[in-house]
Amino acid sequence: MMQWMILFRKEILESWRNFKWIWVPLVFILLSIIDPLSTYYLPQILKATGGLPEGATINIPTPPSGEIFMMSISQLNTIGLLVIALISMGTIAGERKSGVAELILVKPVSYFSYVTAKWAAHVFLVLVALLLGLLSSWYYVNLLFGEVSFASFGSTFCFYGLWIALVLAISLFMNTLSKSPGLVLFFTMGSLITLSTVSRIFSHLIERSPSLMTGYLREMVNTGNIGHDLWGAAGITAGSIILLLFFATFTLKRKEIA
Repeated sequence: MMQWMILFRKEILESWRNFKWIWVPLVFILLSIIDPLSTYYLPQILKATGGLPEGATINIPTPPSGEIFMMSISQLNTIGLLVIALISMGTIAGERKSGVAELILVKPVSYFSYVTAKWAAHVFLVLVALLLGLLSSWYYVNLLFGEVSFASFGSTFCFYGLWIALVLAISLFMNTLSKSPGLVLFFTMGSLITLSTVSRIFSHLIERSPSLMTGYLREMVNTGNIGHDLWGAAGITAGSIILLLFFATFTLKRKEIA
């Protein structure tokens, strides 16, 4: 356990040195508040840009507060996932390419500790950024549109945070397949796009796919009830994380020993 904590702290310190603890939360906050603010001020923006006949009025229906809050999740589920893939694409691949991984793993350091410490450090960073981003969105939605319960906010953070943890597990696994961070990014985003596409096409067959979790979150925020499909998707997501971490450990060990 002491060995694992040392590796975990090393990753946290490395993120500080690379300013990830500054810019990643800022990016998540920006992505989370851009839709609530732009939706609320859209009539003023259109009026200020001009082009409307004199005396014309702008009547834009205001979406429910829950839908506005879920717009933030939609932003995070596109640009946010790209940011996550970018910050994690070289976490193992870069060290394998430079030879740092060999120096670390020559010592009495287990491959499983090495992989899981890196995964946990990135999960911690991204969950802090996610918490700050969703808090910002929740504040502005409640201020400008209407109430979204704190219970809905908390449940959204927990379930979506689990999906984020899976994305990072996928990225870590891809890190063990290639020494090129660029290829890791390509494989990670390709896997996420493929998973999302297949899940949407065959949603009637794989109702509890992890990538469908955001749709179930929208239903939860609007109704206040956590459905069976959301619980099922969360369970499959958690199981997939465990499997990916074990596969990543096995693949890294096989490649480093070979």
